[in-house]
Amino acid sequence: MSRILDLELLHTLVVVSDAGSLSAAAPRLYRSQSAVSEQVRKLEEMCGVSLLVRAKTGTSLTPAGARLVEHAQKLLSLSDAVWREMQGAQLTGDLRLAITDYFRPQVLPIIIRRIREQFPQLRLHVSIRKSAWIEQEANAGSFDIGVSMTILHKGHVPNSAATGRIRLRREPLHWIADKSLALAPAAQTLPLLVLPDTCSLQRFAVHTLDAHDIAYTIEHTASDIGGLHLALAAGLGVACLNASAIPPTAAPVEGHMKLPALPDVEFSLAAPRADEPALVSDVRDMLAAHLN
Repeated sequence: MSRILDLELLHTLVVVSDAGSLSAAAPRLYRSQSAVSEQVRKLEEMCGVSLLVRAKTGTSLTPAGARLVEHAQKLLSLSDAVWREMQGAQLTGDLRLAITDYFRPQVLPIIIRRIREQFPQLRLHVSIRKSAWIEQEANAGSFDIGVSMTILHKGHVPNSAATGRIRLRREPLHWIADKSLALAPAAQTLPLLVLPDTCSLQRFAVHTLDAHDIAYTIEHTASDIGGLHLALAAGLGVACLNASAIPPTAAPVEGHMKLPALPDVEFSLAAPRADEPALVSDVRDMLAAHLN
């Protein structure tokens, strides 16, 4: 007997996989944690295999779950594309997207590929930029849609409603190092890995260390996130990164080295311009759903 997979259940699994836990996925799905858990259970029953490994620290995919998520992403993308085509909502044209280099660097290529598959007639031109540049150029016509990062100093939360920005996600900052790095005692000089001082996050990290009288030396200055990841993997020192930019081989170290606490960051879409084409407005709405 043939079985038809429920797209809603597949969507739940994809969101849980992306969020990292049932509790984190619940608000994204507008459901209670117990309801999300029940949906995953139904999908596991339908497939006849375990899809998630549940732990106190969150959830992870089983090998079968990882395979199903890969299939589910394609099915959901195709379903959305078919619905839009039936509605006559095919997006066509060129669009320039500027994204901060801290925004989910490990999964951003996957997100962009999904968008290209879903909207094959949309020519998306992506450039990786600094948040400060994106915010400065938001009304200058240098790009159509921008994604930037804001550091929430002292718990400050930007008023997105007042600025017109569309909030995407909020993440904690961490001091991190490669898991293989032998951590020195807190009293010794901290080997610091940074991006150029044009990066607002790196300036913030250095200012925080100075404010807490923590001795450090700049061991390496990378030109981009990829270079910073390489320096971390080489065990050259400690860096400051947001949660989704931490590579798999690194982990937070603030608990070991008594480094100062760090605030959260928030990623958001730049506010729409008054004279922007309808295509840009349509794509912004679509990106708000894909980039969360």
